[in-house]
Amino acid sequence: MSAILSIQSHVVYGHVGHSAVVFALQRLGREVWPIHTVQFSSHAGYPGFRGETFSPSLIGDCVAGLDALSVLAGCAGVLTGYLGGAETGEAALAAVAVVRARNPAAAYACDPVIGDEGKVYVREGVAEFFRDRALPLATVASPNAFELSWLTGRAVACRADALAALAALRARGPQVAFATSLKLEDTPGEALDMMVSAPQGAWRVRTPLLSVKVNGAGDLISALFFHEWLSSGDPAGALASAAARVYAVVAATAEAGSRELALVAAQAALADPPRRFALEPL
Repeated sequence: MSAILSIQSHVVYGHVGHSAVVFALQRLGREVWPIHTVQFSSHAGYPGFRGETFSPSLIGDCVAGLDALSVLAGCAGVLTGYLGGAETGEAALAAVAVVRARNPAAAYACDPVIGDEGKVYVREGVAEFFRDRALPLATVASPNAFELSWLTGRAVACRADALAALAALRARGPQVAFATSLKLEDTPGEALDMMVSAPQGAWRVRTPLLSVKVNGAGDLISALFFHEWLSSGDPAGALASAAARVYAVVAATAEAGSRELALVAAQAALADPPRRFALEPL
């Protein structure tokens, strides 16, 4: 199975960014080459967190080293998540260009980490970087509901809104766009929706809403969707599979009473989810 080059954050404690993505993908048999954009002691939402943002040049240095090993032709795609700054984003796009020079079929999955629940929480210029620079080069985009609305300038209140926003996002460049954490007019109070839009069509998956707030679920589902889509080329199947895997981990996390994803404890359920969810064609 070809490798994914992943460029995003890393934490010492907990499971966000690479601390969620690398183990999960490796557990499913996918080789991952991580380049950290930051290293923090924990999620920045914890009091007293420490760490630093790495220089954008680190990305170019690491990619040059990989190129010297002549391994980039075996890279199926690049995944980006939390970047820290627009300059880091430009370095990530330069990495995408190098990978595509060695493997023209390589895909780019952009998780546009901007904010959530009505709030932008990234540095100035990062949100605009995702909208204006990254999305036109992306193959796959995976915003949450708030990010989908921000990137497209559209309200996302009903199914038609969500479909129109996903279409508008794809018009910026990505072949495939999927959105998470959707609470639409027809979404029951005890559920959450995810939608995907692709050349093959559009689909929705609905999962129960669990009474737990966790860090890293968005990072995890973006990586899992990309992994599944690279393997099958089937956006609907990738959405259904990723939703089932993430739900299994979040359910185990809720049962443990934790804020951090129970990835290690729930690794068997991640690999073989006990509960699957129906795909609704739209």
